[in-house]
Amino acid sequence: MDKPPRAPLWLWLLLPCAPVLLFAAYFTVPLGTFGPHHPVLSWTVFGLLLALLAGLLLREIQSIMLERPRGLPGIVILLLSIVTLLVFSTCYLALARAPNQFTGLSTRVDALYFTVITAATVGYGDIVPVSQTARVIVMVQILYTLVFLTAAATAVGQRVRGQLDVRARRRQDERG
Repeated sequence: MDKPPRAPLWLWLLLPCAPVLLFAAYFTVPLGTFGPHHPVLSWTVFGLLLALLAGLLLREIQSIMLERPRGLPGIVILLLSIVTLLVFSTCYLALARAPNQFTGLSTRVDALYFTVITAATVGYGDIVPVSQTARVIVMVQILYTLVFLTAAATAVGQRVRGQLDVRARRRQDERG
């Protein structure tokens, strides 16, 4: 049996560096363009980013399910999942700039915290969407997480399970 090709070193280096760079960008890039003063731009960018991320996630899920993954299986899905959380976090931060949208959300950390708590469907109640718009976006995030991020995590899990099965069979064949 042929061994599967190994991922290049740069892909292994990307694993710890890319999430750090994504979070560094989230905390340093100016976001003043988005919010209640530019609603058309804000909603357009938000919608386009979610559509793009959904398309990229579906492409990665398909490649894993068809057993044709590119590069390091799961890395792209991990990065796309992080970007998805950061997009929702940025949306919440922009929404919170308008009065009566959220209670308890005023900083990037607050927005990221609320996004992660919402994705985990925990909801501690310390940050609350007050307006109808904020509540709709929270529902969109929950549905987006359930559909796209759960499907992506399932695909990666199946890929890992399949690779473990292949390795176990290979070891068994070598023994005897």
